[in-house]
Amino acid sequence: MVEVRTPDGTPEAWLSRPGDVDGGAPLPGVLFFMDAIGLRPRIIEMADRIASWGYVVLAPNVFYRSGTAAETSPDGPLDSNEKRADFFTGVRPRMATLTTKLAVADIAAYVDALVSRADVAVPIGVVGYCMGARLAVRAACAHPDVVAACGGFHGGGLASDAADSPHLGLPAARAEFVFGHADNDASMDVEAVARLDEGLHNAGLTAMNEIYDGTAHGYTMSDTAVYDEAATERHFAALRDLFDRTLR
Repeated sequence: MVEVRTPDGTPEAWLSRPGDVDGGAPLPGVLFFMDAIGLRPRIIEMADRIASWGYVVLAPNVFYRSGTAAETSPDGPLDSNEKRADFFTGVRPRMATLTTKLAVADIAAYVDALVSRADVAVPIGVVGYCMGARLAVRAACAHPDVVAACGGFHGGGLASDAADSPHLGLPAARAEFVFGHADNDASMDVEAVARLDEGLHNAGLTAMNEIYDGTAHGYTMSDTAVYDEAATERHFAALRDLFDRTLR
């Protein structure tokens, strides 16, 4: 774990590098935005896997205003629908406190923390899961000079009717985008997926915007009851292809 300085504090962040790299030329960086369940072993495992492809990965605790990573994560797997529902009663207040204004300021600090490292090369990629997909899109839109790739998986609220919907910032982005939406996801229904597709097209962006049939919201998270191994491997393949063709 490392610490990142933001205007409101010093959140923990997991930093991962390829295990067989010691010194040498800087590597492309990846900013990893966690889901609402917290910065926990599953997120670290995913960040480490991305790093093994040849990237320096930074995964911050975006809920730092509400507590440490340990305090804002479950103490074990959410391996039943009951456990998942019970944990999320405490998640929603944390999500509500992370307003768009605060998120944008935090994202700027996270981007700066990553690109200022001597072992990181620009451009960088961003990836986010569930609510983290919104943060990833905001990062790509607010920092087009450094973010060349953006992945978002089982994201929610990416293209809503809200005045601050993430998709409204797409005209400012220059990244390539890859989205893998959950099937029958109330937080990102087919109308919202179509709205996002339209926004990507109108902005002239290269993008893949797919629904993964038969998946549930949160399908990449192996510590939950909704985990889907096949869909998770599909998402890793799409993400690796995105990063390899845009960041190298």
